[in-house]
Amino acid sequence: MDVFVYGTLTDHATATAVLDTYEYRGAAELVGLHRLDGRYPTLSPGGKTAGRILRTPDIEALDEYEGVDRGLYVRIAVPLASADESVECYVGDPDALGAPIEWPGEGDFERRVRAYCTEAGVVVRRPPE
Repeated sequence: MDVFVYGTLTDHATATAVLDTYEYRGAAELVGLHRLDGRYPTLSPGGKTAGRILRTPDIEALDEYEGVDRGLYVRIAVPLASADESVECYVGDPDALGAPIEWPGEGDFERRVRAYCTEAGVVVRRPPE
């Protein structure tokens, strides 16, 4: 599975400590969300975020690392701009992370993130080769 990473998992040492098998598939840019640093890096509506595409079969280890079961992050699918496929991306819950972010919309955090990403046309772009 391909995942857009923009924080600690862009570092080989961290990825090696978390995952048994992985490879970086190159640089990428998330368009429509920008990085916000706090206790942990997360994403906020608008702007762009530089990162990398990481490929791994061990999505359960990533979910555990990102605290999905503890409500720290949600994992969402984001379309690739130049292909008919998507990559996964983790977005941190501002309440759980103590981040000053307002996600528009109604419903729980995950619903608001998914709705925003769809309505705003959030995509991941790979740089031209």
